Amino acid sequence: MSMEPLLIELGTEELPVKALPGLAQALFDNVIDGLARRGIAFERGEAKPLYSPRRLAVLLPGVAAEQDEQRSEVLGPYLNVALDADGQPTRALQGFAQKAGVEWSALERTSDAKGERFVHRAVKPGANTASLLPEILREAIAAMPIPKPMRWGAREDAFARPVHWLVLLLGDHVVEAEVLGTRAGRNSRGHRFMHDKPVWINAPRDYVDALRGAKVLVDADERRSAVVREVEQAATKAGGVARIAEDNLEQVNCLVEWPSAVSCDFEEEFLAVPQEALVATMEDNQKFFPVLDGEGRLTRHFVGVANIVSKDVAEVRKGYERVIRPRFADAKFFFVEDMKQGLASMREGLRGVTYQAKLGTLADKVSRVASLAEAIAGEVGVDPALARRAAELSKADLQSRLVNEFPELQGIAGRYYAAVEGEPVDVANAIDEAYMPRFAGDAVAPSKLGQVLAIAERLDTLAGGFAAGLKPTGNKDAFALRRNALGLARTIIERGLDLDLPRTLERARENLGAIGAQVQANELYDFIVDRLRAYYADVPPQQFEAVAALRPASLLDFDRRLKAIGTFATLPEAEALAAANKRIRNILRKAEGEVPGRVDAARFTEAAERDLGDAVDAAIVDSDASLASRDYVAVLGRLARLRPQVDAFFDQVMVNVEDPAVRGNRLALLQRLADRLGSVAAIEHLST
Repeated sequence: MSMEPLLIELGTEELPVKALPGLAQALFDNVIDGLARRGIAFERGEAKPLYSPRRLAVLLPGVAAEQDEQRSEVLGPYLNVALDADGQPTRALQGFAQKAGVEWSALERTSDAKGERFVHRAVKPGANTASLLPEILREAIAAMPIPKPMRWGAREDAFARPVHWLVLLLGDHVVEAEVLGTRAGRNSRGHRFMHDKPVWINAPRDYVDALRGAKVLVDADERRSAVVREVEQAATKAGGVARIAEDNLEQVNCLVEWPSAVSCDFEEEFLAVPQEALVATMEDNQKFFPVLDGEGRLTRHFVGVANIVSKDVAEVRKGYERVIRPRFADAKFFFVEDMKQGLASMREGLRGVTYQAKLGTLADKVSRVASLAEAIAGEVGVDPALARRAAELSKADLQSRLVNEFPELQGIAGRYYAAVEGEPVDVANAIDEAYMPRFAGDAVAPSKLGQVLAIAERLDTLAGGFAAGLKPTGNKDAFALRRNALGLARTIIERGLDLDLPRTLERARENLGAIGAQVQANELYDFIVDRLRAYYADVPPQQFEAVAALRPASLLDFDRRLKAIGTFATLPEAEALAAANKRIRNILRKAEGEVPGRVDAARFTEAAERDLGDAVDAAIVDSDASLASRDYVAVLGRLARLRPQVDAFFDQVMVNVEDPAVRGNRLALLQRLADRLGSVAAIEHLST
């Protein structure tokens, strides 16, 4: 089959920066889907979406020149309806044949569960691919996710931005088409300023190189690498290291077609401002790249990325430096004024700010968090007085001018102000760390005091949210309770804090006063554990359920048990013991009357039950110390050795015998075995 490369390029005005990668991917996927649905063979190879701010492109190395043969099968009437008593066609069969365009005698027969029936089968040659491409492209564009389509001119066509040119080549030939009011050709366009003229595309394989020659890097990966290379070289010349945040890099990559780095500076005096405010201004507002020194501190240098190699770089530099100076000046002013005000005044201002209608003011929340932090600190070896002090200052910066201007500096600004006022370093850092993790993938608080504050903050948020009737439903989660629950769990687990979670949740509930009666600690516990399902996404669900069924009070203990059950599941004895424990649980559940509290070895009548009794006693003795020290791997490893005795017991011993004393003793033995088998996890969940 003849294969030809395919090129589609849709040229536009500058496309929305944040939507650009998604639009390119959608066009690419939709074109491939359109080819596949029509039975047009294609070679994808290493093809990927190509795009720049002014174009979306699909380049496939091979597409069949025509469709595969189009086979059709239409079922007709059953023989008892199609033929009369003389074997002649009825009106039903004649109508079916006429509709199919053939004589009834040319129809084939097929059979199904209801009997034999007529069928019309046909094979048509595939259509020419070039004739189908316009429709495929129109459908692909119509299916793209464009939230706010634009119209231009007098036409009703709509797209993300006005369309100015269309390249549509199959092999060396232009495909005749008109899409979005634009006729297809082989002329693309180069860089708006550095090559403002048509670019002739002789064949699809020439596309990327032709645009590169016209100062357009249409391969987003190549362009991204060029941005990084340019920025890093400029930072090195400035004597530092570029901070290249992924989000900032991606946006810059969608703003330029031919990146060119420009080294810039700002006044030394601005370095007195919290560097996070300066970085936020550079990255979020101007898409510049800060330059750091060898210790990760901000320097007075930054790098801008122009979409042109300017003949007067000095003027471009002045422009970049000019736009950033007012924002820096504002940040400096806010910082200075905040320091004049002081944290005590800011903290007092929290009394007039409502946190939530049913939960009082921000000052009320701070008071609850301080109480929780003080209690938790004593359990994890942190000075309770420091924990209370850090909590009392933790929300004060919400009243600062700097945070009002830069909301993302919550906690960070508080850390600076606390340090300026001479608070202990640990207290200042904890004010910042209380917000960690701030986003998915962010690290948890590094210091013990910060961890205490982060946990206390989230405990109050969860308990208060549930008590106020703000439990998440569907996509609604006004207080970000899911994120808070996961952040709480991650802090406890990843920092190895052995907290009694139900007891701590109960304390948080009681702190709420009368409204706390609206929520139970068990409900909060279940909500937090449910968030762990995503955290342990690589753990088989049955292993997670085996541990969750025991409701460990400590999430750190939960983690240890989960790791142990994962090791146990790899043992050859695991499946059989899990099935046996499931059987034991069923037997005990159905047992009539109360199961005796102890096993009487004198009542054993079978060798198999005596052997099991001895084996269980030995296993309990051997695993007691490991269980006490939470060496769950050792516990389960020892219990795995019970399999021969367990198998023999169920092969040779009947539990529900008539003699109530013997039956009760056997049930007691099974209860003793089940208790130890289930001491780490409900292993019956591992049984398929």
